[in-house]
Amino acid sequence: MAEVKLKKEISSQELSQLVVKGMQERKATNIVVMDLRKVKNAFTDFFVVCSGNSDTQIDAISESVDKEVWEATRSHPKSMEGKANREWILVDYYDVIVHVFKKDKREFYKLEELWGDAEFTYIDDDAV
Repeated sequence: MAEVKLKKEISSQELSQLVVKGMQERKATNIVVMDLRKVKNAFTDFFVVCSGNSDTQIDAISESVDKEVWEATRSHPKSMEGKANREWILVDYYDVIVHVFKKDKREFYKLEELWGDAEFTYIDDDAV
């Protein structure tokens, strides 16, 4: 995969760490970093997935992620989808794709099961 196309160049792994920090700032739960770099035909390097308990919280999480990445790189995502319905917000940073789910939607879509070949890193909800 190509490196992340940001104004301040950082690796996709460093970017995934910024995303986690942004999620933690707004008390996201069940944060999982899925390393897809060794998965055949993966279209990105990382998925970073988390849950929020309300529309307001998942909106705040996605905004916090955008703020963390902006402050470090001076770049916004390629795209952000799902802000209108606030049940599953997807933020695309090219080589890192962020998924912010309402708890019930995450259980329904089971994204982690679809990418079972990825290497998973589970972030402790109490770690900050």
